[in-house]
Amino acid sequence: MKLYYAPRTRSTRPRWLLEELGVPYELVRVDLAQGAHKQPDYLQHVHPLGFVPALEDGGQVFMESTAHLLHLADRFPQKGLAPEPGSPERAAYYQWMAFAMTTLEPPLEAFLEHTQSLPEAQRVPALAERAVQRFTDAARVLDARLEGREFVAGSRFSAADVLVASILAWAGSLGRTKDFPGLQAYARRQLARPAAQRARAD
Repeated sequence: MKLYYAPRTRSTRPRWLLEELGVPYELVRVDLAQGAHKQPDYLQHVHPLGFVPALEDGGQVFMESTAHLLHLADRFPQKGLAPEPGSPERAAYYQWMAFAMTTLEPPLEAFLEHTQSLPEAQRVPALAERAVQRFTDAARVLDARLEGREFVAGSRFSAADVLVASILAWAGSLGRTKDFPGLQAYARRQLARPAAQRARAD
């Protein structure tokens, strides 16, 4: 397998899971500062939008970090990083993976755009405030889910924890989890795992 990767991006997520799995893979570093992700060959053969990550497995290259997590956990079922298909825990696993990507993360992107990323003239403070409220609402739901739980989807660590903890780490860096000590503690626990430390080292 081959992972197209750049530090401090969503490509850390599949790298973390690959480290948890302990399977061989090639890490292809993509130099975003030098525009390697916008070169014709990369756009044609790796990612048509010029993003990271991309994962190559068995000659197929595919996009989306969440798809990578789902695929990798199912690719190596013996590693136990996804609940048993058809089980209640599997349903929860799907639910929280979807929640993370459709409800928890998008407000963070909107907040970042309207406070830092966009040119100042294009920033809309009201949209940043709305994003904060949307994230706060989602964080309350997640906080309630994690009360008394070590892991988000069931009784053991799974790919869902990789995704949720990664998003919460980003939220924390933006100052958005300061009112949620339970979420902060959950993220710290997951990010303290040796595989997470290796994946986030550079």
